[in-house]
Amino acid sequence: MYADSPTLHDDAHYLALKARDARFDGRFFTGVTSTGIYCRPVCKVRTPKRENCRFFALAAQAERAGFRPCLRCRPELAPRAGWVESAPWSSQDAGSILAREAARWLDTQLSDQNASRATDAQAMAQRLGVSERHLRRIFEAQWGVSPLQYLQTRRLLTAKQLLTDTALPMVQVAQLSGFASVRRFNAAFVAHYRLAPTALRKASKNALSGTADEGLHLKLSYRPPYDVDAMLGFIAQRALVGLEWVDVPTLSVARTLSLASADAALQGWVHCRFEPARNTVHLHVSPSLTPVLPQVVDKVRAWLDLDADPLAINAVLGERFAGLEGLRVPGTVDGFELAVRAVLGQQVTVAAGRTFAQRLVARWGQPVPSPWPGLSKAFPSPQALAGALPGELGELGVVRQRQQAIIALAQAVSQGDLLLAPGANVGPTLAQLQALPGIGAWTAQYIAMRALRWPDALPLQDVALHKAMGVQQCKSSAQALEGIFAPWSPWRSYAVVRAWHTLAHPGEPHP
Repeated sequence: MYADSPTLHDDAHYLALKARDARFDGRFFTGVTSTGIYCRPVCKVRTPKRENCRFFALAAQAERAGFRPCLRCRPELAPRAGWVESAPWSSQDAGSILAREAARWLDTQLSDQNASRATDAQAMAQRLGVSERHLRRIFEAQWGVSPLQYLQTRRLLTAKQLLTDTALPMVQVAQLSGFASVRRFNAAFVAHYRLAPTALRKASKNALSGTADEGLHLKLSYRPPYDVDAMLGFIAQRALVGLEWVDVPTLSVARTLSLASADAALQGWVHCRFEPARNTVHLHVSPSLTPVLPQVVDKVRAWLDLDADPLAINAVLGERFAGLEGLRVPGTVDGFELAVRAVLGQQVTVAAGRTFAQRLVARWGQPVPSPWPGLSKAFPSPQALAGALPGELGELGVVRQRQQAIIALAQAVSQGDLLLAPGANVGPTLAQLQALPGIGAWTAQYIAMRALRWPDALPLQDVALHKAMGVQQCKSSAQALEGIFAPWSPWRSYAVVRAWHTLAHPGEPHP
């Protein structure tokens, strides 16, 4: 469907290539037959002749066709395709949905340290409940590559970035990239890229500075437009002391986080600095999180919504929110944290919700060492809050209904019964959330928007949203609001954020 596909308009893509249009970064890759190299549309090298160009939707397709990644534009830095944020779900047939779910599952094999290392089609087919043969056929028809080729490209490009941007030893590069051994890693790298990993590291133009104790530095790209000020403002308005901070003059944001590895729970911090001129985020990760680095990268990309495709989104939203094309849907690095803060923010102002969350951090948050004066504590774990007594929450000013909701949430997450992360099955997860005490449709939709990264969430009961869209509060107001937002599916989450932004004091009823 994709490689050399008629759905890819080659002439239009060649024009984007000539213009080095960053809006198309990650939406296609160009294989140059005269060099055997494939590039991002933003590559600074001289534009190749049209007759020497082949266009691909995925890096894996270009590599399957025999092309090697460019060492200058570095395809591994391109924004991701964003399987969650694809074409309208209602217009997708069962095969397309299955192929997208399979690609998302393969993505977790690098980022989820608790995931099985099994990577064959049989393991994936069992996970998705279909036969191996059927899944392979559907996947190849949809993406133009086999599941193994897709995963191999993900692994190799991850390794390529780690070799270029960090000084990690080869054994760690191999492990973090998903290879079972350094020998297999070296063999795959040489076979695909015709270059030894050690040679790539020596040839890298990026200076490897600092020590392991200072953490790791990586680059993350996004597609413009991106309203950095709006994103930083959103986070700053909700920032908890000790947990997160924003420095607007340097376009920086940092926070603590806790992640599970195969052996133990790890705590650390991330610091992100935007460089709008290059559509880049400079990510600094604490050394303590090195064992879960791919997971950290995925969480940061979701937190800052770096994989959004403004062209696709704005094509649906049209001119209704003119001038707001750069707004993103803020995510989270921790779905449980977001859910608890959503509960605490029910029917109160942002400031009040932040105050309650701050008390939880002070009471149950664990210390996190960091070089940043504003970062010192992690958000309470599900296990800590699952064991909290209602009276303890009551002492912090949390009313009874929200006490029950927080404890029920914590128990469900700590027991593994509830997954609050990108890739979770939205329908069943919404049902699970609303089955918990004290969690209604508004809270569930808000969690789906920010924690599940569902692009089509719509909190119909949101008072600020009614105000922004000029809908009067009445029995039929939710139905009226749903009618207004219907044409904007499957990007209603982005329409919601833009509607909130139009208010002079946006988002008072939401956390």
